[in-house]
Amino acid sequence: MAELPPLPEGFSYSAEHEWVNAAADAVAGATVRVGITAVAADALGEVVYVETPGVGDAVTAGEVCGEVESTKSVSDLYSPVSGEVVAVNEFVTGNPGVLNADPYGEGWLFEVAVTEAGELMDAAGYAAANHL
Repeated sequence: MAELPPLPEGFSYSAEHEWVNAAADAVAGATVRVGITAVAADALGEVVYVETPGVGDAVTAGEVCGEVESTKSVSDLYSPVSGEVVAVNEFVTGNPGVLNADPYGEGWLFEVAVTEAGELMDAAGYAAANHL
């Protein structure tokens, strides 16, 4: 396993390796960014294709909403929250390798106006669950 960047504090994480840029207790009613964690990006290897939901699409916490393809495999992308997609990071769809280089910054995937949070962990909980 490669040296992974530290998990951003103040973010929330799903068991499926997605992140939300807000604390779990502040997610409902907020507009949040969603991405995949460095753990997921590292496990995938070199990301070559990303499919995200589109603006206006409804997403449901824990449900598949897209996919991430690497030179090794294809993995489903799960939404960590329920709500409506209000923005998509077009930079990532044109430059999917940014998920490997900067998963918590320029590698965000989409923004959601949240109606309900899914099952989310804080950084310490995610680190413990993934033996980091």
